[in-house]
Amino acid sequence: MATVAELKAVLKDTLEKKGVLGHLKARIRAEVFNALDDDREPRPSLSHENLLINELIRESLEFNKYKYTASVLIAESGQPVVPLDRQFLIHELNAFEESKDNTI
Repeated sequence: MATVAELKAVLKDTLEKKGVLGHLKARIRAEVFNALDDDREPRPSLSHENLLINELIRESLEFNKYKYTASVLIAESGQPVVPLDRQFLIHELNAFEESKDNTI
């Protein structure tokens, strides 16, 4: 019969292999921050510049498959849940997009 320690190790290993453990940890952190956040003190509104900067950070996080980190960024920053349109970002940043690989 397996010991509790062995069951914990198997559970942890399984969750890590499925990519769930990181998500659970990030989700718990986000929920703790939300619970501790003082609703009496409203967050400052996002400036246009911070909105763009946060969106670039989110795009980088998602490109690198850090989706759980991106979810914490969204929860803490007040960034819209729906990503900004890429063409809008390109226009706002006066950038251009390489047609071959969609890089800016």
